[in-house]
Amino acid sequence: MEIALEAGKGQAMPGSLELAYLGDAVFEIYVRESLVRRGGRMKTLHRAAVDKVCAHAQAGHLQRISGLLTEEEAAVVRRARNAKQTPSRHADRAEYHSATGFEALIGYLYYNGRSQRLNELMAVVLNAQEEPQCPR
Repeated sequence: MEIALEAGKGQAMPGSLELAYLGDAVFEIYVRESLVRRGGRMKTLHRAAVDKVCAHAQAGHLQRISGLLTEEEAAVVRRARNAKQTPSRHADRAEYHSATGFEALIGYLYYNGRSQRLNELMAVVLNAQEEPQCPR
């Protein structure tokens, strides 16, 4: 999938939580496109999307790609993971912070127009054989 954004030239880099906010939306689009391409009923697609975007799953996605990250990307994750935030009452605190790091990385790559790198990492995440399951 190709999503393009004009890199923020001459602008200050958004903060970690703003990047996570952007990354959340970008990741949702990647997940939904992947699921629609596979096909299925709406109820099934929705449940599969929820399972891929919950904090538990995103923490697992980050763990899966952590060995592939550059120092710069790892620093983005670390800053976001350590940002002051209040976890959802449905999420484990550590998983929520890891998920925020994952989302910030996605937002960072998108914001900076690094679509090739974003596509590489999304391919690893979305084509994984074992998927973390969200607690219900």
